[in-house]
Amino acid sequence: MQLKQLGHTGLHVSRLCLGTMSFGRWIDEAASVALLDRALELGINFIDTANFYGKGQDEPVAYGTGASEEILGRALKKRRHDVVLATKVGLSMGHGPNSSGLSRVHILREVEQSLQRLQTDYIDLYQVHRFDPNTPLEETLRALDDLVRQGKVRYIGCSNYAAWQIAKSHGISERHNLAKFISVQPQYSLLARDVEREILPFAESEGVGVIVYSPMARGMLSGKYASATDVVPESRAAHGERMLQTLFSARNFTLVEKLKPLAEKTELPLAQFALAWVLNNRTVTSAIIGATKMHHIDDAVKAHDVKLPPEILEAIEQAINEINA
Repeated sequence: MQLKQLGHTGLHVSRLCLGTMSFGRWIDEAASVALLDRALELGINFIDTANFYGKGQDEPVAYGTGASEEILGRALKKRRHDVVLATKVGLSMGHGPNSSGLSRVHILREVEQSLQRLQTDYIDLYQVHRFDPNTPLEETLRALDDLVRQGKVRYIGCSNYAAWQIAKSHGISERHNLAKFISVQPQYSLLARDVEREILPFAESEGVGVIVYSPMARGMLSGKYASATDVVPESRAAHGERMLQTLFSARNFTLVEKLKPLAEKTELPLAQFALAWVLNNRTVTSAIIGATKMHHIDDAVKAHDVKLPPEILEAIEQAINEINA
């Protein structure tokens, strides 16, 4: 398994990161631990979770249950130092007025809950889940800096931030000598390329690590969905995942069909082809794989170091341009 430094830090993480959003949500603890064991066996040392992950996120009014963190805490108890463990804060953990967001109150309460569930005394990478327009950035950054100084958190990162939001955060951190966001976690795939405009150039310029999620577009780039009404048993669509529905468009279904013959030329299944394309971008540090079955991990590892030839990369761009024309 290839490793890469996370941003301008000395921390080395695997090019693949095991995402655990399905733990305690779509798969039970035994299946979750089996996937974790397999990932570690194949050299994946980077684990991503969030206090929000669990069955509660599928409720009409979504809220976090901490189920994923609890499973990881029990599973990693005797091998905590073998992994780089990342979790997140900011999404709703209840229905009270201070149960979400990035206020000092919410962050300091939730980090203690995460530490208890994870059965650890430190978090390697503590990430804010999304931008909170209702809390001053300085308040959020001072709370996070306190956690770093206390040793409860090693590094801080952000998820779903725009480039200007990271830049503004960095400016505040530099002005007040606070810990800086060393990484960003955006969505990135052949079907979702918005980050190429600002986030990726910014990250490369400023040495910010990039941990991308949904590199296979939540299963769309496996080719298993033929239409918006196609519901494959035991798939994300069958589980009713809301974010997948945003990718179901005529444009995306057409693009998937155009990509299939290009993947065949490389002798890769479409999902592996799509993952390899993401990791071929030098600015990407690590790609999160949201496995629910053992072969998801095995297949991803096979593709993580594949170098796509220039003519295939050009053909991909041509196919996309034809659709966007």
